[in-house]
Amino acid sequence: MKLSKKIIIAATLFFTVFMIAALLWVMHELTIYKSRPAGPADITGNIKKTVIIHNSQRFSSTCKMLHQEGIILKPEIFKFYARFKEYDKKIKAGEYLLSPAMTPEKILSILVGGQVHLYKLTIPEGYNIWQTASAVEKAGLCTKENFIKSATDVSMVHSMGIDAETFEGYLFPDTYYFPKDVSPEKIISAMVGHFNTLFTSPLRKRAKKTGLTLHQTVTLASIIEKETGAESERAVISSVFHNRLKKRMRLESDPTVIYGIKNFNGNITRKDLAKVTPYNTYKIKGLPPGPIANPGLEAIKAVLYPADTRFLYFVSKKNGLHHFSTNIKEHNRAVRKYQMRRKR
Repeated sequence: MKLSKKIIIAATLFFTVFMIAALLWVMHELTIYKSRPAGPADITGNIKKTVIIHNSQRFSSTCKMLHQEGIILKPEIFKFYARFKEYDKKIKAGEYLLSPAMTPEKILSILVGGQVHLYKLTIPEGYNIWQTASAVEKAGLCTKENFIKSATDVSMVHSMGIDAETFEGYLFPDTYYFPKDVSPEKIISAMVGHFNTLFTSPLRKRAKKTGLTLHQTVTLASIIEKETGAESERAVISSVFHNRLKKRMRLESDPTVIYGIKNFNGNITRKDLAKVTPYNTYKIKGLPPGPIANPGLEAIKAVLYPADTRFLYFVSKKNGLHHFSTNIKEHNRAVRKYQMRRKR
């Protein structure tokens, strides 16, 4: 064998061994790096920082930003590791909460999985669309104006199969979680979707059997929701309204009157009760044209399963509960006893 050939073979072996050793070293370093956080957790667990990744943002810019925020060490190695794992082109845009206490592997998993920071939105039972809009704005999701615009978009209401002018009554009260850039349409869609999930087929059949349309059921449920916060009273108050409707008596519900007053100041007056509006159930017969709030599931069930009573009246006892009566004479005595105010 010629000397030159031996040299070439030796050089090739040396280069191969060198490359294998270098690759093993790189793999060893990456294994250590991916599992080593940039900083320790604090007493509460970790210090999280808000990081926003925009659409079309270059991955190198993302690495630089993460390093500047102190979330990762050695951005070049982070970039190399991400490209080695083919993660660099799979990063999803959004707002994230990341911590220096997280490992690079965990951070990449969050970014690739699109585990964006979600904002908590809690809508209590009985909120109307304006109160809901305020809660949405307070949660940092969108402005009240934009939410109201979508919540009163007739074409959007109809597109979701609701026979109404607004989404009032169908924005189901519950706790939701949304990303920062969520649109008001998606918020509404989630709430209406939740309503449709909970208003099950058996409940819809029950409504039909009761002689109520879906819209009438939700409307009456919203009135019951606003009349009492006591779970034990819902079915009884429902029975009062059912009894009145059967006798063609006016519902005479203060919350409906209030809903029809623009910029209500918190003090309902005799003048308010005398003013004719579509929602003044002291003046109109039957149900108002639509819900006055977004009722919870128990209020809906109360409409469909009212208590079996002969009550026609109720008055607040000012302790969160009501006194129920079967006739006007008994009711007037209760009014004098508990309120000394106007008749219901």
